[in-house]
Formats: sequence, C-alpha cells, structure tokens
Amino acid sequence: MGDALGALSTYRGCKVLVTGHTGFKGAWLTLWLRELGATVTGLALAPHTRPSLFTLAHLDETIDDIRCDITDYDALLKCLLRASPDIVFHLAAQPLVRRSYLEARSTFATNVMGTVNVLEAARHSRSVRALVHVSTDKCYESSTSHHARSEDDPLGGDDPYSASKAAAELALAAYSRSFYSSPASPVLTASGRAGNVIGGGDWAEDRIIPDCVRAIAQQRAIAVRNPGSIRPWQHVLEALCGYLALGAHLLAGARALCGPWNFGPDQTNATTVANVVDALVRAWGQGRWEHLQEDATMHEAPSLFLSSEKAHRQLGWRPRWDFAETVRRTAYWYRAHAEGNDARHLCLDDIHAYMYCDDAIWPPCASGSGQPSGTP
Repeated sequence: MGDALGALSTYRGCKVLVTGHTGFKGAWLTLWLRELGATVTGLALAPHTRPSLFTLAHLDETIDDIRCDITDYDALLKCLLRASPDIVFHLAAQPLVRRSYLEARSTFATNVMGTVNVLEAARHSRSVRALVHVSTDKCYESSTSHHARSEDDPLGGDDPYSASKAAAELALAAYSRSFYSSPASPVLTASGRAGNVIGGGDWAEDRIIPDCVRAIAQQRAIAVRNPGSIRPWQHVLEALCGYLALGAHLLAGARALCGPWNFGPDQTNATTVANVVDALVRAWGQGRWEHLQEDATMHEAPSLFLSSEKAHRQLGWRPRWDFAETVRRTAYWYRAHAEGNDARHLCLDDIHAYMYCDDAIWPPCASGSGQPSGTP
C-alpha cells in the first residue's frame, strides 16, 4: 500500500478534470485531489440527491464547477479544451441498477455514448496525458460460479446498467487500440473496476447504506430486498486510492499499465447484504430491518467477487480497512453529521486517517493532525 499512496504526490500542481464530480464517488475524489494539491475542474449535471455530499462539502468553492451533460459532445469538448487538464477521471454515469430498468435508453446513452464522447474529446486535446475510466464489477458477464473475477474474464450484463458498463469498457478498449496504442500517442488510458463502495455522504436511492440511514433517522424498519446477495464491500477511499495510483503511473508514462484493473476488497470483506445491515445497526447502536420481497423481473447477480492480484503486484495497492473498520467509519460519519458536524471536515478526517494513521487508530484522526479526535 505504501507504493500506491507514495505515487499520489504526483498530483501536486496537476490539472485534473473529474466528470461526475457531483456524485458520491466524484465528490470524495475531488476532495482528495484538492488535498493533494491538484487544480480540479468538475464537469457534471447538478447533484441528483438532496442532501448531496457535493453541496454539503462546499466543493463549488474550491474548484471550477461546470454543468455539462456528457451526452452533448460539442459542449463537452468545449469544456475539456477550456480546462486543459493533464488527466481525466471519468466517473459521470447513470449508476443505479434498478433505475436502469426504468430508464434503459438514457442509461445506455449516458454510460456508453457519454464515455465515447469523453474519449473522443480527450483525443482532440493537446493537454491530456492520461485518462482513467471508472467502471464497476458489474461489467463482468453474469455467472453462477463463485470464482473471483479477474480482468481477463468475459464482459456482459443481464440488466441495462451492467450491459451499458460492459459496452463502455468495449468502447474504451476500441479507442485505446485504435487511437492510443501507438508509442507516439500522448494519451494513456486505463479502466478501474471496483466493487460496492460505502462511506459517509451517500444519499442515493436504492443503495443499502443510505436506505439504512434514512430508516434509522425516521425510526422505521430498514427494508432489505436481497439479504442473501453477496457483494465485495469496501470503503470508498479504497477504490479511489486505486484510481489515483493508477492515474499517477499513467501520468509518469507507464504505458505497460494501460488496460483494465480490479480494485476490490479481500475475500473476507465479501459478505451478504444482511450482514452489512446488521453491522451498521450494531455500529450505530439502533435500528432494525425486515425482508422486502424483490420484483422478480429486476435481475441482479446473487454474488460478485473480484480478484485484485494484478493491482497488488503491479501497483502496490492493497485494501487498508477491513469490513468492520469500513462499517464503523461509515456509521460514525453519518452519526457525526446528524449531530451537526461539518461534512467536509468529516471527509477530510477519513482521508487523513487513510493516508497517515495506523490501521488500529480509532476514533478517526482530526483533519491534518494525525491524532485521534473525540468519540461520537
């Protein structure tokens, strides 16, 4: 992990474009990049949730915040050329499986053609040297096998979201081979595929942690649709560290690192939705849940596992927080925020703890101090 974190000094003074910076992952990434000393331009639609981490963390005050739909190529190109970034982190997407059934056409338009537009715009930029496409473990073809998916496993998807993310991966591979594979090409491209990320500041619909937080706040039972489904749970900072380390190496000219990368937790962190809810309820100190019958027409894979051996060997990236620590920090964030603590400071506490503090230190480190702060 030291190698992965050590690479992040690359971003000091770097110009970065983040698409989808108003989303959960994008807001955390933008905060971290600013802490690393990067100049950040964010390009996205307005936040889709109220509240949103983007708004609560006042990100518009520290970056160039641009409203743009990535399906509008001309507007996207104009914004990218204006930003003149060294590297692009492409996170903008329609990220919800259940919504993809209701909005299939727009999901494909955003996730596939939006990605193509970003790739095409980067190709016409004189500044871009690296592009990291942020993908998902759901881009892999559905299987009844319990083996951990590696980067060379087949792509696919039974639902519109998964299929659209697989198609975006194919578009990236085609652009890479067609336009970026030459030694003379200045742009190096890669894809980061992560599992289910959790952490403070997510208020999206149909995600288990936000559902838990809303139910606990309203003193009602948490509705759990698929309690037996197994997912590779990890803190959002784990995946972001992988993307950042990968981007840093691409900026350094590591052409051999182009291509897909898995960033998933250790197998011990792959557990059921029911176990996640039970752990959050214990960490919070209150709450209960009940099984809600799922719509059988909306398919989701019963289990997903990732093999991150490639990232372990070649990037020095390894998960830092185990399942218990991940859930504990997530519960702490939401409880502290509900008690009036500033969202931006809570995020920076976690970022500093992740980068500088020993794994055993609890409660979280105070921002920038490297020392434990008060208990909840």
